[in-house]
Order: sequence, then C-alpha cells, then structure tokens
Amino acid sequence: MSDVLDSPKAGPAALRGSALRSGAYFAGVALSIASAPLLIRHLGVERFGQYATVMALMNLVAGVTEGGLNAVALREYATLEGAARRAAMRSLMGIRLVLSAAGVLVGIAFALLAGYDSPLVVGAIGAGTGVLFQAVQMLVTTPLQGELRFGWLAALQLAGQAMSVAAIVVLVLADAGLVPFLWLSVPVGLALLAATVWLVRGRMPLRPSLRWAQVWPLLRDTLPYTAAVALNVVYFRVTILVMSLETSELETGYFATSFRVVEVLIGIPALVIGAAYPILARAERDDDARFAYAMRRILELSMILGVWMAMCCAVGAQVAIDVLAGGDAQPAVAVLRIQGLTLIATGIAVAAGYGLLTLRRYAALLWLNAGALAASVVLTLLLVGPLGAEGGAIATLATESAMAVGVVAVLLRLRPELAGMLRAVVPVFAAGGAAVAAGLLAGLPALVALVAANAVFVAGLAVTRRLPPEIRDVLRR
Repeated sequence: MSDVLDSPKAGPAALRGSALRSGAYFAGVALSIASAPLLIRHLGVERFGQYATVMALMNLVAGVTEGGLNAVALREYATLEGAARRAAMRSLMGIRLVLSAAGVLVGIAFALLAGYDSPLVVGAIGAGTGVLFQAVQMLVTTPLQGELRFGWLAALQLAGQAMSVAAIVVLVLADAGLVPFLWLSVPVGLALLAATVWLVRGRMPLRPSLRWAQVWPLLRDTLPYTAAVALNVVYFRVTILVMSLETSELETGYFATSFRVVEVLIGIPALVIGAAYPILARAERDDDARFAYAMRRILELSMILGVWMAMCCAVGAQVAIDVLAGGDAQPAVAVLRIQGLTLIATGIAVAAGYGLLTLRRYAALLWLNAGALAASVVLTLLLVGPLGAEGGAIATLATESAMAVGVVAVLLRLRPELAGMLRAVVPVFAAGGAAVAAGLLAGLPALVALVAANAVFVAGLAVTRRLPPEIRDVLRR
C-alpha cells in the first residue's frame, strides 16, 4: 500500500477528498430531485406510496445490517499489512455477505407477513438483491478509501446516481409498471461492483472467508460497535414512527417534510470525517501526538460543519420547504429551524464516535445509543401531544445533543489532551449566531439572505481565527 497515510500530503488529500465526495453527494441529490417528479407522476400517488414503502423497508435493512462494518474494515486496512490484512478483509467480506443476506431475507419475510401483494413481494426481492450488491460494493471500496483515492470514490458515487436516474427515465418512457422500478438497483449495483472490483484489483481479496478462528476475533471485537450503529440508525428515525401513532397525520407530515431536508444533510459529516479516518487509525497505531492533533482538528472541523449546516437550515428553511411542499406546509418551516440545530450535535457526535471506534471503546457507544433510543421514545411521547411536530423536533434535538455530550465526555476522559478543542466553541457558535441574525433580520429575499448569512459566517470564522487553515490550503490549490 502507498505510504500516503504517513506523509504530510495525507491531510490535504483527505480534505480534498471530503470536498469531492460532498460535491458528488449533492450532485446526486440534485439528480434525484430532478427525477422524482417523473417517477411520482408516472406511478401515481398510490403506486408511488407502495414503491416508497418497499424502498424504506430495504433501506432500513441496509442501514441496520451495515452496522459500522465498513468503518471497521477501513480501520483494519489502515492498521494491518500483508497476510494479516488479507485475512481480515476476507473475514469481513464473509461477515458482510452473511449479515446482508440475512437482513434481506428478514425484509422479504416482513413483506410476506405484512400481507404485501405478489408484485410488491417480487419488487422487495429485487430491491433486497440491489441492497446486497450495494453492501458488497461499499466494502470493496475499502482500498480506495484507505489509500485516499477519493476522486474514484466520488466518480463511483455520482455514476451510481446517474445510472439510477437514467434507468428511471428509460422505464418511464417504456411505460413500465411498479416492479421494474424496484428491480433497477440490481443492474446499477452490478455495474458499480464490477467497476470497483477493477479499480481495486490486487488490493482487495474478493473470496470471502468464514473460518471461525479468524471470524470470531473480529466479531467479538466489533459486535458491540455493530449493535451501537444499528441502534443509531433506529433511534434517529424512531420519532416519526412514534408520531405516526400519537399525533395527527398532518403534524406527522410537517415533521416528515422537515426531516427530509435534515436527512439529506445528516450524511455529510460521515462523508467529510470518514475521509480522514484512515489517517486517524494509522496515527493511533504509530504516533500518539499525531493522533491527538488529528482528533482535535477533526472535532473542530466537525463542529464548524455542524454549525454551518444548522445556520443554512435556519436561514434557508423557508426556501427548502417551499421547494419541497409549497405553501401548504408552512408550519414545517419552524420545525426545520428547530430540527436543523440537531446537525450541530450530529457533526460532533460522528467525529467523537470515530475517535471511540479508533480506541475500540465500543461498549460506551453501545450504551450511549441505547440511552438515546430510550430518551427519544420518552421525549417524543411527552412532547408531541401538546406541541405537535415542533415537539417531535425538540425531542430529536434534545436526544442528539445529549448523545453528542456523552460521546465527547467519554472521549475526553480517555484523552484529556483533546480538551483544547473546547476553545473553539464560543467563536464558532458566535459566528453561526451572527450569520443567522444577518440572514433573518436583514429583510432580504430568502436566497439573498442565505448567501449573506454564509458570507457573515465565513467572515466571523476569519476574524476569530477559526477558519481552518486546511480549507484555505485546499482553496488555494
């Protein structure tokens, strides 16, 4: 493997990779938004609801069975070498196949038990098969991430979305029924898997192994982390499920509309911070001082990213809701402004979570996520009755904030030298607050206000000397 992880080029490469992957992510979201009206109008509201239900089921299966395994694979790839690395990758491939296949079978069984009609069950089989291909393809990208080859990762990410959109257009023109749309992830997944295999040839063993002597140490080591990630996937979405039972469909709709915006943004911290994770894992193995420096920088960058996203939600909430749902969903604007604050906590929790993963403190993550799940359910039950959708947003914010505080507290207890990052809290939050005030109080048109708020935020970071030097370096390049 290239020694890029040990070189001074690693940091700038990770930042460029974060920018590339985030850009590809947003381009993919734009493509998805462009194709959504075609799909909805072609299928009609009822059949689109069936399509969305099956896809939500299989996406939940994918999220739960992923269980942080890709992050574990990346850590093993960055810290092991030679035969030990190959053995670990083969074992992880075996675990990946078993977990994903089992999850897909559970999803299909749920479709049968829930009484889905035959076309939906057939569609669920196709969507599940696509999930399996996607899971394997993501694991096979490990060498690209471990060697900081982010240009290829961004290209694969964008190509997958582009192929999906093109397939939707072709199926609409062919006047296809529901089932082909649910199966389109199969050819797309196969194409991406084939391309990824070609890119990592010779670096990633493709033959899975389930030899107990090799698999059990990995399972024993990572099972608590896998459970913690699965709980995280559930708890962040449990609010909307509880609301659907405890409040009106209208209030649930306002919350769901707001959550759709947050859901798009919530994956960005993992993309940005994940790009630097191989450096963090290698530093923890070889150089304590470098690990402490890298972890402090990641924590500060994640806080800046979270405050920026929250600021954009606060100032741009009206624009986002108007685009998504129009004037009928006006109450969702206030919900989004509350729920957007959650992104600050999410950014910090993701960064600190990577630190605990590197230090192999899985039990702490498991207990924190279990507590967050319980708190989310209790707070939602208490708040949605009197406050409706805003109560659900407050419950989400409180839960995620407590989670962030807990993860950071555990990390600082293990590594007190990281406490220096707390000095950035006041200036970064002050810059965010000034940006929100400028955007909401200036009386400017919504889009102009959003641009102005971003300018104020960047200026605030520059004045307080909290504009990350890595970002300046990347922009200069």
